[in-house]
Parts: sequence; C-alpha cells; structure tokens
Amino acid sequence: MMTLISFVVTLGILIAVHEYGHYRIAVACGIKVLKFSIGFGKPIYTWRLKGKVTEFSIGMLPLGGYVKMLDERESPVDPSERHLAFNTQPLRSRAMVVAAGPLANLLLAVVLYSVVNWSGVQEPKAVLASPVANSMAQQAGLSGHETVYQAAFEGDELETVRSFEDLRWRMTQGALNGRDLQLVVENGGAGQANRTILLPLSKFNAAEADAQLFRKIGILGPWTQPVIGETMAGGAAQKSGLQAGDVVQAIGKTSIVDGQQLRETIRASASSSGAKDGAMTPQTWRIVRAGQPLELQVTPEITKEGAATIARIGAYVGAPPEFVTVHYGLLDGLWGGAVRTWEVSALTLRMMGKMVIGEASLKNLSGPLTIAEYAGKSATMGWTSYLVFLALVSVSLGVLNLLPLPVLDGGHLMYYLWEGITGQGVSDAWMDRLQRGGVAILLGMMCIALFNDVTRLVG
Repeated sequence: MMTLISFVVTLGILIAVHEYGHYRIAVACGIKVLKFSIGFGKPIYTWRLKGKVTEFSIGMLPLGGYVKMLDERESPVDPSERHLAFNTQPLRSRAMVVAAGPLANLLLAVVLYSVVNWSGVQEPKAVLASPVANSMAQQAGLSGHETVYQAAFEGDELETVRSFEDLRWRMTQGALNGRDLQLVVENGGAGQANRTILLPLSKFNAAEADAQLFRKIGILGPWTQPVIGETMAGGAAQKSGLQAGDVVQAIGKTSIVDGQQLRETIRASASSSGAKDGAMTPQTWRIVRAGQPLELQVTPEITKEGAATIARIGAYVGAPPEFVTVHYGLLDGLWGGAVRTWEVSALTLRMMGKMVIGEASLKNLSGPLTIAEYAGKSATMGWTSYLVFLALVSVSLGVLNLLPLPVLDGGHLMYYLWEGITGQGVSDAWMDRLQRGGVAILLGMMCIALFNDVTRLVG
C-alpha cells in the first residue's frame, strides 16, 4: 500500500508542477486556458476558481495531464477572442509556454535538492570497504578502511568529499565522462600521513551505469564491521550455529577485516575448490561471540544470480556503516541544488545519447514499475530520501520532455525553431508524419522500459 500511495503522490506532484508551468506562462502571455487537468479519463473532482475561466480537474488515470488552451486549430474561436488563442500568439510566446513545463520540473528539482541540503541528510561516511579483488581500486593501492577526504578529476582543484554518496557520484561522473579521479585518503587507524590515489576511470568502459560499474571499479560500499546480522530461519547461517552479533575474524585461511570482504568471500566461495557437484563443503569460520573466540563449521548454499554461481549463508552480513550529517548554508545549499540538477540532467542526456549510439545498454531504461518500487522504498527510508528520489525523477521528466521527439514538448520547440529559421510553420502533412513517428518511438521506449521493469522484478 505504501508503494502505491508513494507512486501516486510522486506522479501527482510531478505532473501538477509540469502542467502548472505551461498554465502559468500561458496566463502570463495573455492566452485563455480552458482546462487544467491532472490525470486522464473521467474526472473524479472538478473545480473553478472564483473569477477564473479555467476549469481544474483530477482524472482517474494519474499517468499524465494536460492544459487545454483556446486554439483555432482545435475548435472555432469567436473573433472577439481570437487574440486570446494560442495559435495567434507570437513565436516567442508559444515557445515560452511549451518550454515552461519541462523547466518547471527542473526548477522543482533545484528546490528539492536545496531543501535536502538545508535540512541535512544522514549519509555514510566516506570510509572505504575492502576493494573487490583484482579491481581498479585494488590495483590503484586501496586496501580498505581508508577515509577519503578530498577528490578531484585530473586538472581540477581538490574538493572536500562530504560522504560516501558524494564519492559514489564522482565515480559515476568520472566513468561516464572518461575522466580519471584523484583521491586524497588517510589509512584508518594507521597514523600515516594522507596519500594520493588515482583511479584511472578514463580507461573504464561504462556500458551500464549500474551495480556492475562499481564492482568493476572495486568500490561497492562504505566500510562496515564484519558482523553477522539477522539470520534467516532454516538458512545456512542458522543451521551452522551463527548468531546475530557474531564478529567474523577469518574464513579458513582468509583473514576478514570488514563486512565488504566478508560478503565477497562468501560469494566467491561457490567457485572455489570447496564447491563440488553443486554442493559446498564445510568451511571453518573463526568468530568472536560476546568477547569469546569460537570456531564453527559453516556450509554456504549455492545459488544462481543471473549467469553467475554464487554462495550465500542466509543472513544479513555487515553492520550499518558510520553516518555523518551533510548539510549546507542558505546560499551554498541553493547553489548545490542547482549544480546537482545540472549534473543529473547532463548525466541523463549523456546516458540517453550512449543508448542511442549503442555504447550503453537499453537495460538502463526504467518504467512505472521501477518508479513505483523506488518511490515506496524511499518513502519508508524517510522524507529526505523521498525528496532526493522525487528530485531525480523530476529531472528525468524534465529532460525527457525536452528531447526533440514530435509528441513531446521538445518536438514542438523543434517545430518553432524551424518556423523561426524559415519564417513559416511545419506543413500539416509533415506534422502528421512526424507525430506518427514520434508516437512510434515513444511507444517503443515505453515497451522497453516496461520489459526492463518486469525483468528486474522477476529476475
């Protein structure tokens, strides 16, 4: 129920802001707005503001919305009101009305990111877990438990790294932009001076900006204590005698220093010599329970994760990371919100471009099922997480609508650009062809996104 409510609220806010952008500028330009609708289908609630001609309504299907303006192309217009019709307005006014919707979504993202910056958000501290074996991070000299204080792309000035999420965002940008990332780190508890590490992200082929990207970089998460959390009833951990709170020191001859290494060691054990004929042989685990050292024989279970064969123990592995509160002042928070909106917009466009030319997988497209799932998850994590999610989707909606597809706002802006260059509008015949093509492309994108949603849910 929380997922459904969060999904409806998310769409309602984004659609209302988008359509209000169109409505507000249309009214400012002197255009008569006949109807403002959030959702399609039969209206479930309709109202009209005192002294206003616009009818406001909420439709049954919350998957879109529209602003209906007086327009000679849609119905006859009284000569006395012709100056109020959309189609009779100057080119500049029509372009402003069309662009206002997507820009309203981008402005909303700036506000949401700024509110999060001002209020503060709890994020994991930028202390690195053990890197994935033979990964870029390990080859660069990282071993785990380093604290990252500063970072910069080569040629840029060093900036403070406020949290692990800040670092993750920089790694994503570096991988997609082909720029090496310089890190200033301090070894945890080693008392050594800060040292500089270079992640050669320019050599990385970022075909998909998903979890596999960070696995190849080698930095999957922040440092956590190698402790066993809640165990599943009947799982391998419970059968072996492991209990919540057990701190793992070693598996066989492998010393365990953090939760990330513990997870990776368990996963990789399925491909080790301990797995024979689809079954695992017992492993000797050295643990500490209530201050007392113990040895247990643990037999992980083999399972499939896509095409890979991995091992699991049926328990939460790793303690929660150390958190810090990240917040900004008034101007810094506003500027940070604007910068993050710009960066996410640029990243979205870049990923779309890579998908078009085949450098990135179409698996990155997400549809309503994924949005609903993440809306529910973010809502349960707290209002700041939900605001960040809402800002991200608002940016995506704004950028998508600015694409030069005929059925989208960007397509209409493309028509107006042609009109501005040639002095005449697109012909009805060409308009019809372009609209049909735009619908076909949009439907294709929606089908791929929905297929990806279903694949993620059942995979």
